[in-house]
Amino acid sequence: QGSGSEFAHMNAPPKWELFDQEGERKVIYIPDEKVANAGTFKILHEDHTMGNMLRMQLLADPQVFFAGYRIPHPLENFVEIRIQTVGSTTPQAVFNTAIQSLLATLATLEQGFQNQMQLRQPRR
Repeated sequence: QGSGSEFAHMNAPPKWELFDQEGERKVIYIPDEKVANAGTFKILHEDHTMGNMLRMQLLADPQVFFAGYRIPHPLENFVEIRIQTVGSTTPQAVFNTAIQSLLATLATLEQGFQNQMQLRQPRR
């Protein structure tokens, strides 16, 4: 009789599916056919961290009417971000703006972290 641990990862996807594959598109845009200025971005190999971070950045944009994310199933390794915009702004434009803003914010955070680490280094 086994302990049952051999079944613990039975439904888990193969580990190689968790990483970007060469030549694979990271982001896929699917326009909404029923709602104007709306669409869904499918981002491969990402989780709640990326989904929530992008959603919050998108909601800070006054051109965004709606932004939300979901992970359709825990065993599927992607996040879907749905965006609806106001006026003539496209979901692609606000998505790109959100990405650029997050990159700038994260670069500032990284620089501040590096500066603090240098201050804490023992002097020789």
